[in-house]
Amino acid sequence: MITAKKDYRFCGRVFVREELALIQEVVETCTGLSRTELSYTVCELLDWRRANGKLKRPECLSFLERLQGLGFLKLPESQHTGAKKGTRRQIAPAMEDPPWADLTGSVGKFLPLGVELVKSRKQRQIFKDLVSRHHYLGYAMPFGARLQYLVYVSRPRRQVVGCVQFSSPAWRMKVRDRWIGWDDGARERGLQQIVNNSRLLVLPRIRNLASSLLCCVLGRLREDWREHYGVDPWLVETLVDRERFHGGCYRASNFIVLGETSGRGRMDRFHQRHGAEVKTVMVYPLVKHAARRLREAHGG
Repeated sequence: MITAKKDYRFCGRVFVREELALIQEVVETCTGLSRTELSYTVCELLDWRRANGKLKRPECLSFLERLQGLGFLKLPESQHTGAKKGTRRQIAPAMEDPPWADLTGSVGKFLPLGVELVKSRKQRQIFKDLVSRHHYLGYAMPFGARLQYLVYVSRPRRQVVGCVQFSSPAWRMKVRDRWIGWDDGARERGLQQIVNNSRLLVLPRIRNLASSLLCCVLGRLREDWREHYGVDPWLVETLVDRERFHGGCYRASNFIVLGETSGRGRMDRFHQRHGAEVKTVMVYPLVKHAARRLREAHGG
């Protein structure tokens, strides 16, 4: 078993060597606990919580698995048979004649749009199936905090026409951090007030539907995020694959184009994938003067 010789950063938190040693001790001595039980135990010992007081159990489990991959500890066998967080899930191919195929024309014909926050098992299954079938990236269980929405049209009958997902932001993006005016310390303190729009799926070919449903969801996102996580988000970010999309619906929804990523990806901490997937970075302020407020609240 490897002994930690330096501090380790994960999901915005720095774990000092003493904490890493404590984690190793817990895993070694609590041999009867499952991975989930170990993650709860470690969270409580280290007081790793969200702003609303809830334990960061999913992040902790991912951290334990990361430490196992580095040789720091040996976890019990996983009892989970579903998809791992961060892995893309592809299921059956898209239907040849989906129920929304006959929905055409302008969005005005189908208003008002209905927006539901995904809470129930049935809603989660609908969201996963639609994104897995019809989004080019498939469905990936996001790390950390997340909110998912189903969007419906009310005419000629009520049916799902879109899926939107928000999750934790990218740890570091040069163009975003420069636009805000953050240094590394300020970014660490303020990152939780940024939310990433990690999935946007629009099913029928209805003109202006994408920008309309985006506006509807963004209108309630701030309150929903505060209620669930105890954090007031001030900025939404999104990454648009420039090889596939222009990002017109984001532009029509008043997103601001900041520039392009380096192509490393959210999880590439070792600069191994530079230029692999260059994407356009766009942001949407949820409050007035978002960049200035983020800079002044957390230091520049």
